[in-house]
Amino acid sequence: MLPSDIAEVTKALRAQVARVVMGHDDNVDRMFAAWLAAGHVLLEGVPGTAKTLLARTFARSLQLEFRRVQFTPDLMPADVLGTSLFDFQTGRFSLSKGPIFTEVLLADEINRTPPKTQSALLEAMQERSVTLDGATHRLSDAFLVVATQNPIEQEGTYPLPEAQLDRFLLKLRIGYPSRDDELRMADVHGRAVPDLDAFGLRGLVGADFLAEARQTVASVHMEPPVRDYVVDLVRATRSHPLLRCGASPRAVNMLAAAARALAAAQGMDFVVPDHVQQLAVALLAHRVVLTPAAEIEGQADTAIIEQLVRQIEAPR
Repeated sequence: MLPSDIAEVTKALRAQVARVVMGHDDNVDRMFAAWLAAGHVLLEGVPGTAKTLLARTFARSLQLEFRRVQFTPDLMPADVLGTSLFDFQTGRFSLSKGPIFTEVLLADEINRTPPKTQSALLEAMQERSVTLDGATHRLSDAFLVVATQNPIEQEGTYPLPEAQLDRFLLKLRIGYPSRDDELRMADVHGRAVPDLDAFGLRGLVGADFLAEARQTVASVHMEPPVRDYVVDLVRATRSHPLLRCGASPRAVNMLAAAARALAAAQGMDFVVPDHVQQLAVALLAHRVVLTPAAEIEGQADTAIIEQLVRQIEAPR
């Protein structure tokens, strides 16, 4: 498989999702890159900005099994992972699999469930496995967590700890669409609740495509100057006066991997600085911690990363 083949899939995916969810071309590209890079995605936006619809359409277009879990304060880890049930006929325990045994898991309003249930996702997201009663069960190689959260309403929520935020490759801010996009929404969705079956979406690739595509992504070349740029950008977050904690060394690996995936999705077999810059805010902003003074002043982590991207000279 060549990067041009992946680029064709990206183009078709973007066009198909745009029939249902308008104004998210860049987010579709980044979500696809995250899937290729074996990462997970956190969508943050106010209610009604099509976060759930975007995840559903993305999974349907890639022909992936999709399950949704509404995270609530009373949700228990077993509700997500599953549990062992005793079968009186056989006299043995059998595994009743939870919704996490899928390919795309939508963790809706993930910050509304207590840390105990949030942490149940950690092993699955990092190791792609689930341990129940001492037995380890493998998840699909295509496993992708798409989580959502509302940045405005914080009453009754449990903010994600830094360790869990770090498990998300990208945090995408979902804002309001443009006027033209909203006009199209009124034409397409203004009569009823969106029904994906009515759009005739076709599965573009499926999970079988992934193994070969990831081999192609791994072969995407990164020249030493671009590698140095990735490292310098991440290290700059650790010395910024408004940041109490910068991005970890894991962020270097993740930024390099995501840049390779995005390059392949754009049909290129090498990484250029623009790929790094396109991903920098989505990949680094949720991995830094503001100083108390910066929080009081109302500084934004995204603005600081954007500032660093402008300040650090990119290779030519």
